[in-house]
Amino acid sequence: MSEPIDLQATFIPNEGEFFRVKLALEIAIDEVVNEPGCIRYELTEATEEKLVLTERWESEELLEKHSKGIAVQDLNESLSALLAEPAKLERL
Repeated sequence: MSEPIDLQATFIPNEGEFFRVKLALEIAIDEVVNEPGCIRYELTEATEEKLVLTERWESEELLEKHSKGIAVQDLNESLSALLAEPAKLERL
């Protein structure tokens, strides 16, 4: 059995777009927490300068399925004009 995978995604909103970015993330969280393999998917830091989403997945396979899913596609589309730079995803 594989070890769980921990990730951290950092989002830097454009000036004045913090609340729209936060709302888009909250909508995605509501959808993703019910996906198979999702152990944790929550906003762990939210300031005007950045928002941090912490994730934990049961396996690489389920993380891969999530990354290609509709919730991620919708989130990326929602954030496309709201971020100062591309989201940064790190494995922990």
